[in-house]
Amino acid sequence: MKFRPCIDLHDGQVKQIVGSTLNDERPELLRTNFTTSQPASWFAELYRRDGLTGGHIIKLGPGNDKAALEALSAWPGGMQIGGAITAENGGWWLDHGASHVIVTSYVFRDGIIDEERLHKLVQAVGRERLVLDLSCRRRGDHYYIVTDRWQRFTQVAISEELLARFAGLCAEFLIHAADVEGQCQGVEQELIEKLAAWLPIPATYAGGVRNLADLELIRDRGQGRLDATVGSALDIFGGTEMTYAEAVRFHRAEQIQADPPGREYE
Repeated sequence: MKFRPCIDLHDGQVKQIVGSTLNDERPELLRTNFTTSQPASWFAELYRRDGLTGGHIIKLGPGNDKAALEALSAWPGGMQIGGAITAENGGWWLDHGASHVIVTSYVFRDGIIDEERLHKLVQAVGRERLVLDLSCRRRGDHYYIVTDRWQRFTQVAISEELLARFAGLCAEFLIHAADVEGQCQGVEQELIEKLAAWLPIPATYAGGVRNLADLELIRDRGQGRLDATVGSALDIFGGTEMTYAEAVRFHRAEQIQADPPGREYE
């Protein structure tokens, strides 16, 4: 299991937002947990210093390209980029330092999978550099993929069959549990257990992490098959329950456990 760092951008600033409150039609509903005075590049440099790869930069709406480019320049090849990514601009972001592009809304249009766009995207950026964002919200007994900054439900539920199908078209999945995103009140345990049973390729879970115990829960309930990202709980984002240094130590301990020194000589 890996700790995957994040940089969430809103109006050009690094913020931590309660995901379910993002609403283009009613901006007054937005709840922001934290806004930093540090530029996005500061966080990218921090992650680079600590050797944390595979994290993501998410552009939440317009006005974030400059900050995203500064972060990618600070950690070239070290972070993924998501937010308004298409087949037309995906290659541009890869050329400007992103390791992968992350896509949701472009592929899930009008509530269903746009097969033409999906295959066009794979052709444009390559399966090995594409991350499909399957962020979801619960409705009834199922978790449905949501788009447009988690505002719109699609008709597509996460299932073993869906994950197997998409696994042939991308390198990884990013899955925010949008109902608990930014709330620091606990993770979606049922979703984690389902993903652990179904995942055919690497995936990162995000949403609701409060402390180290929650990271351990993701590791254990996720059977070591899920990486995790932490936002609002971290001290670098104004949190009080977990320090960034603790998350890095957890990550390093997990990597040693997965690949102990001397294994190659056994």
